[in-house]
Amino acid sequence: MAHAPVLLNEVLEILEPKSGKIFVDGTVGGGGHAVPIIERLAPGGIFLGIDWDEELIKNLESRIKNLTPRLKRVVIRAGNYADLPEILEEEHLGKIDGLLVDLGFASDQLERGKGFSFMKDEPLIMTYSKDTSPAYQLLNQLNRTELERILRDYGEERYAARIAEAIREREKKSLIRTTGELAEVVRQAVPNSYERGRINPATRTFMALRIYVNDELENLKKLLRQISEIMNSGGRVAIISFHSLEDRLVKNHFRDLAKEGKVHLLTKKPITPTEEEARSNPRSRSAKLRAIEII
Repeated sequence: MAHAPVLLNEVLEILEPKSGKIFVDGTVGGGGHAVPIIERLAPGGIFLGIDWDEELIKNLESRIKNLTPRLKRVVIRAGNYADLPEILEEEHLGKIDGLLVDLGFASDQLERGKGFSFMKDEPLIMTYSKDTSPAYQLLNQLNRTELERILRDYGEERYAARIAEAIREREKKSLIRTTGELAEVVRQAVPNSYERGRINPATRTFMALRIYVNDELENLKKLLRQISEIMNSGGRVAIISFHSLEDRLVKNHFRDLAKEGKVHLLTKKPITPTEEEARSNPRSRSAKLRAIEII
């Protein structure tokens, strides 16, 4: 399934990529946002696309090869957006004019059997990078108190204690190795009336584990702290988040930068998908776009 870029028109309108500018897509993936940005940077612009997931970007270079001659430089490489200052230095790039980070995961990632979804029974891996320990291994190493904290803090799971206890009891008998096994343990641990049936009982547990396994919130915090040092005056930053923990971090940091007189808020309230986009791309429904301009 082709990955549909979320809030594409809104991203292009806010970031305003133009000829000769230097832009970074910190979660370039399959290039859903990147291709139209590259088209607008020609002639003479510079584009850097990075992503943790090497598998996801391996086909991107062939997709954009017809566009690259029109730009001064195009770089696609594996990397973590939290390390952007170091990557910019390695690539001999100075400060940049535009930065996009889309904190969602691509359809391809859901369909590669890495355990991001409980809809199919597959190995409980949940990693973006090959250098990250798989979820089943970390799950086995966590004690009940640590597991409860992760479920509560990262998944905002009200039944965190019950689920953590159920996981530890199950693993006394046999290790949880698959998404189906974990989803079933969670289902049995929570009331039948869980969230009044609005979401699958495993939703928050899977989100919490994915965030923990990939250290997603710490990576986001690190990026936010570095924004001022990597952006040119007049440069724009757009971040798309998909759950309240991420959005809260972005909102509060952008607000603090605005209070310090370092940025203009381009979005007083987050931009969300239109009804039409939400219908055509259900995974976009929870997306929130916030943006700033560097003073």
